[in-house]
This record gives sequence, C-alpha cells and structure tokens, in this order.
Amino acid sequence: MTKFKEQKSFERLLEIMDELREKCPWDKKQTFETLRRLTIEETYELADAITKNDVNEIKKELGDILLHIVFYAKIGSEQNAFNIDDVINSICEKLIFRHPHIYGDVVVADDEEVKRNWEDLKLKEGNKSVLNGVPVSLPAMIKASRIQEKARGIGFDWEDREQVWDKVREELNEVITEANKNDNQKKTELEFGDLLFSVINAARLYKIDPELALERTNKKFIHRFYYLEQQTIKKGKSLHDMSLNEMNLIWEESKKFDL
Repeated sequence: MTKFKEQKSFERLLEIMDELREKCPWDKKQTFETLRRLTIEETYELADAITKNDVNEIKKELGDILLHIVFYAKIGSEQNAFNIDDVINSICEKLIFRHPHIYGDVVVADDEEVKRNWEDLKLKEGNKSVLNGVPVSLPAMIKASRIQEKARGIGFDWEDREQVWDKVREELNEVITEANKNDNQKKTELEFGDLLFSVINAARLYKIDPELALERTNKKFIHRFYYLEQQTIKKGKSLHDMSLNEMNLIWEESKKFDL
C-alpha cells in the first residue's frame, strides 16, 4: 500500500509539472541554465537544514530539490533528449553496476572495500582518473575533502592517522616562515593552501566533516558577536569606542550562552 501511495504522489508531481510548464509564464521560461543557480541555492538550503538537524525543514528542502529534478527532466523531454524514466533508470543501472557485492558474486569485508571497488568500477566506466568525478565548481573545502576521499579509495593515504599531525605542523611552520619574510604574497598564499589542505586531511582521518565543523564555528562566532553587540548597546556604548580589553570581557561572558 505504501509503494502505491508513493507512486501516486510522484505521478501527482509529474502532472503538476506538466501543467505549470504549459500554463505558468515563469515556469514556461525556465531552461537548464536558468535553473542551475536556483538548484545550487536549494542544495545549500538543504545543507543548512541538515546542519540544524531540523527534520521538517529537511523534508521541505528535499521536496524543492525533487521538484528541480522533475523540472530538468521535463525540459529534457521537450528537447527529445531524455525524460524522467531515463533519469531514474540511469541511476538504477548505475547502482546495480557499482554494487556487485549486492547484485553479483563479489565479497567485501567492510565499507572501505566498497569504496575502493566503487572507484575501480568508475575507471572501468571510462573515467581516466579517480579524481575526474570531483566537480570543478565545488567550494574549495568540499572539493579538498572529496579529492582526499577519492585518493584514499585507491589506497593513497596515511598508514596511521596520527602521522598527519607531523604534516600539519610542517605546513604550519612553512606558513610562519614564509609570512615572516613578508616579501612574496603568492608564496605565502600557496603555503596557507597547503596548511588548510593538511588540516582538512586530518579532519577526514578523524571522521570529522570540516565543512560542518567550520559552519558550526561560524554560527558560534555569530552568536557570541551578537551578544557582544547587544551588551554594548545596553551599556549605551559603541563598539568603535570600546577598547579590545573591554570587548574581550563581554566576549568571554558570551561563552556562557553558547548554543
């Protein structure tokens, strides 16, 4: 009964999409290109909802993303390029091909072996490099994480995760050395990049999502800074007129109210 309801609800969405595409002036004008930016925005809104662990918002944002998938498929069908059935069958075939331990006779020991097999299968599909699947337009931190995960997938990784800290310290010392020279901004920037890459690598090895960790720190900073601003206003002062020591006192107080 549940599958029947899911099928009917999906059919309802397809019917609504057909009607909007035919009758709504805005929907009629949309193309792959005009939807692209909106899809990226919806993806970030889903990420925000996940960060907040707001299941109701997650549900809503998933609906928005599903709408975009259906919208792209509708445009594709109008161009006689592909339709929603092609989209669904394509992912079904990919999942079956990349899970031979489920749909074949391959035996795996754990999830790490699944990942290694996944990357091997991608190469068999025609990818010239395991890194080809990393989108160029990904934000740099997420891209670094994906690059490192894919390199790990073929065994290119530290033998012991504790070894990564030597690399982090090495890169930090190189940043300090280059920054203190104060004569080559480009070289200092490159060293900062190496340091950030090594820190992201450490996060991965300790099963920390660096993007999520940084976003939580961003929110913590914002919360504390709001407190600083509010307390300053209550005192009838302006941040511009306060000393750093005065601001630090309120900042330390704000930590008591961390979310």
